[in-house]
Amino acid sequence: MKVEISRRRFLQSSVALSVIGGTSLSTTQILAETSKKAEANNTLSKKVPTLCEMCVNKCAAIAQVRNGIVKKLDPNPRFPKSKNMLCARGDAGIHALYDPDRLKYPLIRTGKRGDGKYKRATWDEAYDYITNKLVKILDEEKDNRSCIGYCAGEGMGEPIFKDFMSNKFGSSNFVNHASICLQTAISGYALTIGGYGQADLENAKYIIMAGANRAEAILTPDTMDLFKRTRGRGAKLVVIDPRFTNTAIHADTYLPIKVGTDLAFVLALTNVAIRERLYNLEFVSKNFDNFDVYKQHVLSKGYTPEWAEKITGIPASEIEKIARDFMAYAPQSVYYQGRRSTWGVNDFQLRRAMAIFSALGGGIDVRGGIIFGRNLPLGEHEINAPLYANAEGRIEKNAAAIVGATGSWIAWRNMVAQGNTPYPIRGMFVYKQNPMLSVPNTKKTRDMFEKLDLVVVIDTMPSDTAMMADVILPECTYLEREDPIKSFGGAMPAIVLRQKVIDPMYETKPVFEIMKGLAQKISKPLWENTKKYDEDVQDELEDADSEEEYYKENGFDLADAFEKSLEEINKERFVSKYGEEAWGELREKGVYYPHMNEYFKEIDKNTFEYYPENKKAYSTKELEEEPDKDAYLHDTCINPRDIAALRKMFSTPSKKVECYLKAMIKRGVDPMPTWHDEEFVQVPKGKFKFITGRHAQFTQDATQNNIMLLEMMKENYAWINDKEAEQRGIKFGDEIEVTSNVGSVRIKAYPTPKILPETLFYIHGFGAKSTGLTFAHRNGASDNEIIEDKIEPVFGSAIMHDTIVDVRKV
Repeated sequence: MKVEISRRRFLQSSVALSVIGGTSLSTTQILAETSKKAEANNTLSKKVPTLCEMCVNKCAAIAQVRNGIVKKLDPNPRFPKSKNMLCARGDAGIHALYDPDRLKYPLIRTGKRGDGKYKRATWDEAYDYITNKLVKILDEEKDNRSCIGYCAGEGMGEPIFKDFMSNKFGSSNFVNHASICLQTAISGYALTIGGYGQADLENAKYIIMAGANRAEAILTPDTMDLFKRTRGRGAKLVVIDPRFTNTAIHADTYLPIKVGTDLAFVLALTNVAIRERLYNLEFVSKNFDNFDVYKQHVLSKGYTPEWAEKITGIPASEIEKIARDFMAYAPQSVYYQGRRSTWGVNDFQLRRAMAIFSALGGGIDVRGGIIFGRNLPLGEHEINAPLYANAEGRIEKNAAAIVGATGSWIAWRNMVAQGNTPYPIRGMFVYKQNPMLSVPNTKKTRDMFEKLDLVVVIDTMPSDTAMMADVILPECTYLEREDPIKSFGGAMPAIVLRQKVIDPMYETKPVFEIMKGLAQKISKPLWENTKKYDEDVQDELEDADSEEEYYKENGFDLADAFEKSLEEINKERFVSKYGEEAWGELREKGVYYPHMNEYFKEIDKNTFEYYPENKKAYSTKELEEEPDKDAYLHDTCINPRDIAALRKMFSTPSKKVECYLKAMIKRGVDPMPTWHDEEFVQVPKGKFKFITGRHAQFTQDATQNNIMLLEMMKENYAWINDKEAEQRGIKFGDEIEVTSNVGSVRIKAYPTPKILPETLFYIHGFGAKSTGLTFAHRNGASDNEIIEDKIEPVFGSAIMHDTIVDVRKV
């Protein structure tokens, strides 16, 4: 994309974006136009409750609007999840709205794929281009809707996009962020204890935090809850990490661990707890399935602290102490589940081992442990989904033991890139995701896009992936739209609503309106393809009274999903459960939960009470033995140890903690967490194992062009052990080249004693190559240019921490 912007001109508020065949607008003009609209609407000043979209946490905010311009974002104190907090990213949401580089109108590619040459188009022109391509592709593929893949990043608009592509358009080839994020962790916990749960960091007395850097990776209220209580103020913190992070600074104990050996560490902890009978015997006897089998497994395999010391580098005495201390503080002990990607080939078994170890102390479904909480229900919104006889199943379903509806990004991408698919994949729709920077081995992602006949990107910014598109459809930012109503569960559940703060600027639209417009354009033309090739439809049409009636009644009218506005859908879903009066309260305050006006209290300027202690949902699993369970579980006088000893009904097949997963055997997966030496990737002499992570001021690569956040960190640096750096003549700020088997990057060095030898680290979310991103362009390096495209065998998730690299000073 051709861009004529300088940093100096941006700071002077006179920045312009130039597109072939288009026009340019300065930020001064932007604000002036917005002000004129405001004056026309006679709006001078207002406060609008909404919801942040700058990260996954979705904190509640109140936008201050003056003359149609968003002047400030404040925290909304009424949301229990965000507790009157809005972090740096939340504040920087204003720049997402007024970013001069944001996409302003539809664009159609004029040059070669990836060269950034586009022409401005109307929405009708963009839709016509897509329609013509789809009609041709689906005619050639005989109405196999699955020849079009689609992907989406995390966000409140994702269900709108996904529901349309899956339930209305009819493709089975969906790949989302799960397999490059938390898939193995969530599934490992769910299959073991019935759910991923939430770590109750506010009440836990002992926390093991391994490979998680809460102090600088995600600054949310529960992070603050934890660090208010560390350093002798009520919570013991043990940090296990190859780096001495900002989280480690707050730890009572910090222990560096060799990358890829966490499973050995957890198995050794388990060995101590079982061998010394430190675990909660009553809880285990009532709530564990196949415990004796697991006990024999852990003891007979010799998973002792001495064994683990040789693998992990952590002294056996420290492992013993941690196991004893964890069980002594249990059930208010948490082995923090983590919010990160898959580390190694054994990640699923690692997460299972972590869940079982936590459960040994009874710290599941109890205050101060891992809690499941409650959800406030919302009414259903039904979609009339058509059936397409010719739509094939997903292409990579055999790439791993269990490939679910969200797919395996790497396996799917590699099959398309290599032309090794059971049927042709001809196109892809991309919503709010940037696979060019987020999926390991960037070169193969580029190869995949270059093989496709149609690439459509829906986004707010001209990302590296947008530069690979045939058509770019500009979505408005989260401050310019209403999104689907959302219920957040937990100990203090609440329903929140993201409301539109100002009208969409330029020619941008919410994803709901984008998909509605697309559906209206493609529905009839694609129906002709279905009639031509779908024999089931042909047979049924012979008996139908009317083709038009059949078309509508059976869901082939793709636009019928959008007959009601999103605002109407939100209202119906809420009012059906809580009534009209509560709906007015939700729109006024942005947050709702039953008895909110009674429960909500201001304790001091920045402290609020949301629920009385005896109304918080710490323990929610059904009890076999206690008839008056609600009163019992929420009696604050009852010791958590007593609650932990009860027989509960977990959401697993046995209704217990699952130690042994028999069904996994036929899938070639160990039924119990097991260490295999051959799965550990050794580091050759003179090389490094690369690891990656995130920073609290950046959300993956979604915030990479945010000038407010770049003021705090302009680029990423590569952490390298200071002694190894000295041997190579590398000093702080020197440019180094990092090379793996799949790529090479250049980045500035940060020699430090705070990282283990043979380990290299830098933060994810930098290294954009899109020339449409003025401030992000070539800042630092992208990690996925060098991370190898390996997948773990259970869910096909991307392995992020097993790549070996060379390092040299440039």
